[in-house]
Amino acid sequence: MYGLVDVNNFYCSCETVFDVGLKNKPFVVLSNNDGCVISRSNEAKALGVKMAEPWHQVRKRHPELRYRSSNYELYGDMSSRVMSILSAAAPAIEVYSIDESFVELNGIADRVALARSMRSRIREWTGLPVCVGVGSTKTRAKLANRVAKTRAEYGGVFDLETLAPKGVRSLMAEMDVGDVWGVGHRLKTRLEGIGVKTVLDLADADSEWIRAHSSVVLQRTAAELRGVACLPLELTPPLRKQLVVSRSFGAEVQCYDELRESVMTYVSRAGERLRAEGLLARVLSLFIHTNSFREDRKQYSASHAVKMPLSTDDTLALASAADYALRRIFRQGYLYQKAGVMLSDLTPLSQRQHALFVDPTQLERRSRLNETLDQINLLYGRDTVKIAASGLRRDWSMRRNQVSNRYTTRWSDLAIAHAR
Repeated sequence: MYGLVDVNNFYCSCETVFDVGLKNKPFVVLSNNDGCVISRSNEAKALGVKMAEPWHQVRKRHPELRYRSSNYELYGDMSSRVMSILSAAAPAIEVYSIDESFVELNGIADRVALARSMRSRIREWTGLPVCVGVGSTKTRAKLANRVAKTRAEYGGVFDLETLAPKGVRSLMAEMDVGDVWGVGHRLKTRLEGIGVKTVLDLADADSEWIRAHSSVVLQRTAAELRGVACLPLELTPPLRKQLVVSRSFGAEVQCYDELRESVMTYVSRAGERLRAEGLLARVLSLFIHTNSFREDRKQYSASHAVKMPLSTDDTLALASAADYALRRIFRQGYLYQKAGVMLSDLTPLSQRQHALFVDPTQLERRSRLNETLDQINLLYGRDTVKIAASGLRRDWSMRRNQVSNRYTTRWSDLAIAHAR
């Protein structure tokens, strides 16, 4: 038995916890550089605002709509608090995304009571609203969560397995095939074209017919809808295959020095994340490109990969590789919109291999240096200490005109209560 715990309108809900003026108001949270909608309040959904819509288009239609710039530091910390509560309440947990987790419910006598208890505790301790779906497979739990979210009579908790088989089939017949976990817009359109329009149609479809018309992944999904568990709980996250740090610029960049500053900043972020996850990287790839939507301008995009002599998590070694790559691909006369760094060929730190002609004491000194930088920045705030090449002014930095405070991670941003 599995439960799927999902925070409703996660980014928007995090904002309303600390800004009560946004409650019951139509508002959205925007992507980097305030580009497009990535989270909507229920009231914004009622106005017809769609996910991924460009903000400048939405604003023209709904000038009354409020917005917040994305505040990932706040969202990440709130997510950690929710996962901590679930870890204490359930026998086992798989963190699926920043706002979703699967919990194991095997042997729980009253699954609905436990689900309601988790939901109540999360609301009381964090202020965040969640819905819980319960099913005998992860796909059925996802489907149950959809019901819990959209049907108020269940009070935010729905156990699919409490229904009789006939009731389950009736419910599946009412639900669109696009409501199934993993069925996106393109696949939904293709399935509807071959007669699979409801969840029940997919569940009843012949296994080999599904594979012939789609893939083994959808074949497993259909089996899970029928109650055949194909996806176990992943208690240990799979080893990351690559790590990407990239951003669109707040203002387009033409100067080499400014572009280099941005690249070095992203390299620093990537190095921090490598060390935090206990990983080493062997290959660094750098990419840059102009704004492809500006057809009135000449376009350019390029990338270059550098294979380093040894797998490393050293920011200075990564910066040296990125510097070499940037010199290879930079072209004068273009307005660059975005740059990014991708680290690949990742291995665990425990599997570090040493080279015959590399001084181990030098390696140890670099390791202590990076550790010290991470500790200082963790204690006093990001970029308290940084490599000089990442710049000081950073005129290219991401635009966030309406970012909220980091209420839970910065002393200076703590919410203040006023008594009247």
